Amino acid sequence: MKIYSIVKIGDEYVVRAGEKSVLKVASRRRAAQLVTDAVELMDSLGSPQLSPQDPGEPSIACDPGVISDPSEVP
Repeated sequence: MKIYSIVKIGDEYVVRAGEKSVLKVASRRRAAQLVTDAVELMDSLGSPQLSPQDPGEPSIACDPGVISDPSEVP
């Protein structure tokens, strides 16, 4: 199972799976619900173990893998 976390960056909350940012939302409550849903889904699917990847050097660059929540479009 992945380790999920929620990090506040500016006015938004970023949901992270391990060290990877996966979703950006405006509400902490929405972020917490998404983490709960993801954990339940992963547990129900019995997901396969992924092979470890070399994380490489730390970077301060923006994570292009962050996906904005479409329900929060202005």
